[in-house]
Amino acid sequence: MPAFPICRRFSFRLLATGIAAILLMAFATIAAPTARAQTDADQGAVRSVISDQLDAFLAEDAARAYSHASPGIRQLFPGEERFMGMVQRDYAPVYRSRSREFRDLRQTALGPVQEVVLIGPNGQEWLALYTMEQQPDGSWKIAGVRLVRQEGVAA
Repeated sequence: MPAFPICRRFSFRLLATGIAAILLMAFATIAAPTARAQTDADQGAVRSVISDQLDAFLAEDAARAYSHASPGIRQLFPGEERFMGMVQRDYAPVYRSRSREFRDLRQTALGPVQEVVLIGPNGQEWLALYTMEQQPDGSWKIAGVRLVRQEGVAA
């Protein structure tokens, strides 16, 4: 007789766990197409922002380069000159890229991250991970860049 109440509790827990798993799978199935649709719709805009900023660095156009920085970056580096100085000093492959190749736009916990392979001024290959931030007006801004040195060196 004592086994019956334990069995009932176990069955209830198993049933509750099963229902929770089904709900999570259903939510993931519904949410995944939405994230993918946003990525497809905004991928061109994200790439355009990054390309324009890279072109602005090459042209020494501080105002244009700074215009693509997110509000958080602008708060950390108030003013175009401070921003350009930081990029020159710490992000030479971004500041003086010889070439760029866009790869995947991935959804992460930090938001969309655009992968870009850059060839720096010395020929070193870098993977630049651009964290993007969508603004209330729908535009995209660059919220950060992480550089990962790659094995290859371009000719």
